[in-house]
Amino acid sequence: MELFYIAVFLLSAVAAAALEGTRKSATGSETGNRDFLKFRNNYVLVYSLMMAGDWLQGPFVYALYQFYDFNRAAIGQLFIAGFGSSMIIGTLVGSLADRNGRKKAALTYVATYTFGCFTKHWNNFHILLVGRVFCGVATSLLYSAFESWLVAEHFKRGYEGNWLGGTFSKAVFLGNGLIAIVAGLLGHALVEVFKLGPVSPFDAAALVLIAGGVYIALTWTENYGDSADKAPFHTSLVNAGKTIWEDPRVGLLGAMQSLFEGSMYTFVFLWTPALSPNGQHLPHGMIFACFMVSSMAGSALAGRLLAHASGYKPERYMQTVFAVSAATLAVPVAFHLQRSSETSSLDPNAPGITFKGKIQLIAFCIFEACVGIFWPSMMKLRSQYVPEESRSTIINLFRIPLNLFVCIMLYNTSALPLAAMFGMCALFLLACAICQRQLAKIVEVENKEFELSDSNVNLLSATKKEVPFPEA
Repeated sequence: MELFYIAVFLLSAVAAAALEGTRKSATGSETGNRDFLKFRNNYVLVYSLMMAGDWLQGPFVYALYQFYDFNRAAIGQLFIAGFGSSMIIGTLVGSLADRNGRKKAALTYVATYTFGCFTKHWNNFHILLVGRVFCGVATSLLYSAFESWLVAEHFKRGYEGNWLGGTFSKAVFLGNGLIAIVAGLLGHALVEVFKLGPVSPFDAAALVLIAGGVYIALTWTENYGDSADKAPFHTSLVNAGKTIWEDPRVGLLGAMQSLFEGSMYTFVFLWTPALSPNGQHLPHGMIFACFMVSSMAGSALAGRLLAHASGYKPERYMQTVFAVSAATLAVPVAFHLQRSSETSSLDPNAPGITFKGKIQLIAFCIFEACVGIFWPSMMKLRSQYVPEESRSTIINLFRIPLNLFVCIMLYNTSALPLAAMFGMCALFLLACAICQRQLAKIVEVENKEFELSDSNVNLLSATKKEVPFPEA
């Protein structure tokens, strides 16, 4: 393996360790509250188990379909089925979490994803298609039900709002970083070392999900969104849509989430042909580890930025994060103006990565660091501006344009050159920066109006105390 990959991995690992090891995100009251620390550790453990079930499958889904001798068109249909079900069925099921309970939604995630894992045992397109539909529903629940449960439970127990940022950053650091690396290594060991076959990572994922589900059932309490009025389901959807339309803060958050995550999921399908345009051999496992360690560094940096004493606000610093993300995904545009041949990057006898590929890999690692900052920061912003009574419903509505965009990109992957697709992603990320700037302006105006109103109230109170009323 080239020293270049090892150097990139070590530099990212050192940055992640330094940022996480030296940050002081907790205030004295936070660290002194044993109940809160127990609550945080419980959520971080659950989130890590749920993400482990997801990461164990991720690197092996495409490979399993290839093992079953499906061509690229059939594999594309299976992936589109997953994103399509997440867009339609997942939105409806995920929205029920506010009404029927977030704990129940979390357990539904465990059940649907476990069922999807079991379908991988059959080399049958239609059974696998059903499995992808269930996995798509599970994805919607993963990115809405758990966050909604955490925010509601956090405030129900009377904890301070600024403590949420630390919980989000720790959960992302472990669940989206360290756990991803460990899951990838475990899956590799099951398939390559122990020779248990390409389905073994999915069986391991099912076991992890079931263990996490049992832990949720034993330790979590239930909370709701719309429980007070029990409005009809369609009314809840309409009210959530009205909130997105009428509250510019919520609408801008939805736009940023859809644009950024859409670009991120598209990047997942593009980085391999970008680094190996002419069949250069790529050590996928090592590159994946570089990406995940870079993401860990980003989430550790987010923990420092979100700390109450730092003085940094996500409304401000996320403008820079989005701009940097746009710049990193614009780098491949210059290298892929001409369409290249589609050649496998798994041939060990092929030449290694080129100098242009190395430049792109560094840019991609910076993008992954931005992803690591994005997740906890966006979770913190949603906790501030998305109303509690319909939080899960609104988050799932955010995912409709996201999944639609990914489906369109997947359908046209072979029709569009890499430069065009990366260029669109860069433009979407630039639009995120513009939306974030607009959100910061709106919040700044609201804060000034609040401060002015508060000062007027204080002035009026002082005037009443100083000026005696005439006696009758």
